[in-house]
Amino acid sequence: MNQLSGMPILLVEMTGVKSGRTRTIPLMYVPNGEGFALVASQGGAPRHPVWYHNLVAKPNIRISYAGQTKEMTVREVFDEEKAEIWKTCCQYYPPYQAYQDRTERRIPVFVCE
Repeated sequence: MNQLSGMPILLVEMTGVKSGRTRTIPLMYVPNGEGFALVASQGGAPRHPVWYHNLVAKPNIRISYAGQTKEMTVREVFDEEKAEIWKTCCQYYPPYQAYQDRTERRIPVFVCE
C-alpha cells in the first residue's frame, strides 16, 4: 500500500489547467461512502495547492489505488456538506484541523464520485 505521512494515498490523474497535460500526483484521501474525499490542505500553507485549480477547472479524473483504476468526477463541497465531511476528515487525519487553524484561507474539500 502506498503511503504519505503514514496515511494511505491514491494516485490521481488529472489535466493541468494551464498546460493541458496529464498529471499524476499522490494524494492522501479519506474514505467517503463509495468514493473518497480529498483535502487541499497543503499543510496549512497560505495558498491552495496547484492541483486544487486543476480539479476546479477539469473535474474528470482517474484514481488508482489497491491495484484498481476508476474514472471519477470531483466536486468541491461547501456549507453543511463540507462541515460533515470535515469532521470525518479530521477524525481520519487529526492534523487537518491544525492546518486549518494556522491559515486564514478556507481549506477546500472535494468528494470523488
